[in-house]
Amino acid sequence: MNQDDLSYFYSWFRDYVQSYYSKDPYVQMNITSREEHTYRVCKNIVMIGRDLKLDEEQLRLGETMALFHDIGRFEQFKTYQTFSDRHSQNHAVLSVEILQQTNLFKRVTEEEKSIIYKAISYHNLYTLPAHETNRCLLYARLLRDADKLDIWPEILAYESNRHRHPNPAIEQDFVDTQDYSQGFIERILHSRCIDVVETKTYTDMKLCMLSWIFDINFLPTYHYIHHHRYVDRLISSLPQTADIERVQKHVHAYLENKLTETTVGSS
Repeated sequence: MNQDDLSYFYSWFRDYVQSYYSKDPYVQMNITSREEHTYRVCKNIVMIGRDLKLDEEQLRLGETMALFHDIGRFEQFKTYQTFSDRHSQNHAVLSVEILQQTNLFKRVTEEEKSIIYKAISYHNLYTLPAHETNRCLLYARLLRDADKLDIWPEILAYESNRHRHPNPAIEQDFVDTQDYSQGFIERILHSRCIDVVETKTYTDMKLCMLSWIFDINFLPTYHYIHHHRYVDRLISSLPQTADIERVQKHVHAYLENKLTETTVGSS
């Protein structure tokens, strides 16, 4: 894959997304939010990849999968008016289905195409399949880290304006309450991720996002999380209870431990 291929993919993506633009302000706001999220994830994956000393060809492949990882979100919102997979369909699977209906990747090798499809289909799984090749898992992990690095600040920004501009598409029909599952607290205290399908309340959703710290794959990602204080900022939006205080101490200790490691993840 060369730079001309990547430029072509960006051009195709822009044309595709523009076909979903709407005069309805609510629809356009959500289409734009997913478009902008995509571009930020592309920047994130290149940033992480450069820190890992990946070469330019590897970076282009990573950037391509980031560009198309949420391509199904646009059709999902048009059809269902939600970004909730459990109330519509799996957006990663839909993304691959849409891409497979095109000739977009005739410009790349069969191996590259396979890795792109797999990384996209894996990016929202609870855990990655263990049977994959190291090369495929490298790109899947890169995409998962890059995606999380944008979702955290996106939700934090939304939190600051939520009282003035609530967006049902972001809140995904979660019950708007400060209540949370006690089981989620215990899971975090055991350094385990929370499966989004188990979440019931808006507070559960934020605890789920906090638990993503246990699914970070690369040391540069941890440094970025620490630098931008995502953990503390997310915790400050949670109810101030003894449970949450325990969670904060545990997650802090976990992050500090990861920051002292010389390597995280696999290349």
